[in-house]
Amino acid sequence: MNNYLIPSNSKRSMLIFGMFRPIDLAIFLGGGVGTFLLIFINSPQNLMDIFVDLLPLLVGATMVAPVPNQMNVWSFTVNVYSFLVHQRDYRWRGWCKSYGEEEDKQQ
Repeated sequence: MNNYLIPSNSKRSMLIFGMFRPIDLAIFLGGGVGTFLLIFINSPQNLMDIFVDLLPLLVGATMVAPVPNQMNVWSFTVNVYSFLVHQRDYRWRGWCKSYGEEEDKQQ
């Protein structure tokens, strides 16, 4: 009998540091580079400037933070972004709207 035992962390061994995919690290590094550039472009004078400068890093860290059901949260975020950016024009044709053919028949 060939009974193989699959370890419970076999999927985690394929991830970087056991919890990140390459795209996750790219997002985080992109936020870090964006924050680094913003700090050098506009020198922060007050608390609001510091918050604006740190915003790319905060957004990147939030997007890759290890939370339960991370892929569900990621998919939801992508779907909301896609809905907001690619809005469609839905035209409803109800049963009570008359069309050109029906008006011609009545005359």
